Amino acid sequence: MIEDAKINDAIIAVLDLRVRYGEREVLHGINFDVRRYETLVILGGSGSGKSTLLRTLVGLEKPSAGEIWVKGKNIAQIPLGEMDEIRKKLGMSFQGGALFGSLTVGENVALPLREHTQLEDSTIQIIVRLKLEQVGLAGFEEYMPSQLSGGMKKRAAVARAMAMDPEILCFDEPSAGLDPIIAAGIDNLIVKLKKAFRMTIVVVTHELASAFLIADRMVLIDKGNIMAIGTPEELRASAHPRVRQFLDRVPEPEVTEELDYLQMLTEERPPRRS
Repeated sequence: MIEDAKINDAIIAVLDLRVRYGEREVLHGINFDVRRYETLVILGGSGSGKSTLLRTLVGLEKPSAGEIWVKGKNIAQIPLGEMDEIRKKLGMSFQGGALFGSLTVGENVALPLREHTQLEDSTIQIIVRLKLEQVGLAGFEEYMPSQLSGGMKKRAAVARAMAMDPEILCFDEPSAGLDPIIAAGIDNLIVKLKKAFRMTIVVVTHELASAFLIADRMVLIDKGNIMAIGTPEELRASAHPRVRQFLDRVPEPEVTEELDYLQMLTEERPPRRS
């Protein structure tokens, strides 16, 4: 167990977290913390459990066991009303943006403000313009999501996640599906937001280049277990076999065997007659 002092020092502390879907356990006793004002990257391959972990951290999934302390409260046990208050301090940018297609970009960004505050419409419009300007989308208030490129949708989603001035900003695969240049722009945006607003940022990704660019610390998760926690330099220096396999992009043995078999078939096939 993590000591109480560590819980109080961290903005998020995760203790022996387990998540099950039916009989299948997806997360197997996860322990780590997120420190104030750091960018923590949760790194892992497809099916590793990283997105489930993030969704549990923000209260979108209910843990089967364990504790999740966010700003001194265990969100695994608190009433729904208290969770709603904590969510106001959590901004979430979903994979793909998850913008409402029937609303304009400005209306998407304004939605959290209309749902959770009593602000005048004129004040909301000012905040919307400021948030869009902060992500490089000034003047796009009246555009529909369908009129935006993939990278612009991601930026609009970030603006919406920032609408309530959250203390913790979370990203699920922020550069997924983007070309390398646009993805680099999203990475740079995350770095700039942290420096400008001193937020705590949690990012889930499988993109190694992005992870090493933005992370202060990294958590490598594999098949529902944490393989390594540390700075980018510490992970690069790790001798753990699974860490090395992931960082060095070594395929699983069964994939290598399939490729060898296909190569053998190709080599044994008789040449075509002309």
